[in-house]
Amino acid sequence: MNTFESRKLTMEYSNYAENYWKGLQQRNEETFESFVKGRTASGLFLMPPQSEKEYCKERRNASVFRKIATSMSAYDNDYSMFAVDGYDNISWVPEGGTIPVLNGVDSFTKYTIGNHKLATILRVHDDTIADSQFDLEGYLVKRFAKSFAKAEDDAFINGTGIEMPTGILNGTGGAEVGVTTGSLTYDDVIRLFFSVDPDYRGNGVWLMNDATALVLRTMKDENGNHLWNHANDTILSKPVYICNAMPDIGVGEKPIAFGDFSYYWIVDREPISIRSIRELYQRYQQTGYLATEYMDAKLIRPEAIKVIKIEDSVE
Repeated sequence: MNTFESRKLTMEYSNYAENYWKGLQQRNEETFESFVKGRTASGLFLMPPQSEKEYCKERRNASVFRKIATSMSAYDNDYSMFAVDGYDNISWVPEGGTIPVLNGVDSFTKYTIGNHKLATILRVHDDTIADSQFDLEGYLVKRFAKSFAKAEDDAFINGTGIEMPTGILNGTGGAEVGVTTGSLTYDDVIRLFFSVDPDYRGNGVWLMNDATALVLRTMKDENGNHLWNHANDTILSKPVYICNAMPDIGVGEKPIAFGDFSYYWIVDREPISIRSIRELYQRYQQTGYLATEYMDAKLIRPEAIKVIKIEDSVE
């Protein structure tokens, strides 16, 4: 059991949650500050376990990537993960024959996981906080979940890997280019689909923004057949996910991605933590709520997702 898990277990069987939200809503800094079980190294306080569970649920509902990627928690200080490369060596053998063995050492690739910080400050008027009917817990959980989900999805797509996750469109560590074209056509989308290995097409999904989806919804082949299945929002029987962090169709852009996004791994490094900030916004009769989370994300198989790239001139 790691440090965070043991602390969360302690908090579940204590009055941590009661003191936590009481300290935030009643602005009783002494009560909140003295309850140190959930204090992080940066001086914030871990959200109580039940509230964090609701936060994670709300964040997943608001996130595109957390629905299609692989999410995991790794709360240790230093962390590396191993992913299998290649395929298992399986063959028919006679009874008593030699069974092929996969070399376990050579078939694993080590990935170092970063500890990138995502932070925001939400301001709430003091009169609202003082209202006994105001559900501060529910308000903060939903607002932070929605805000963090949007910022995460943008990083999962456009992240540089420098003080943030590496996005699928990044030139290094991102998805492979499956199709290069000067003008997006029906055939280009079909070519992108078949550029992905069949092993990854089985669980493949499409990812694009609203503007690109509108273009694809109207695309037809030479016989007038629509590319987009309007009955179930699929292309070639594969579901389409919309995320407006994806770029528009334009020169130098990668507007469409297709493949198995389960090979994009999201690793949460530290649960969401909050603290109140009073003095800074006191003259506005407001209280700030600073929230942070630590995480990293990587595409462990670049060939599992392919993208279309638009270039100025393609022969």
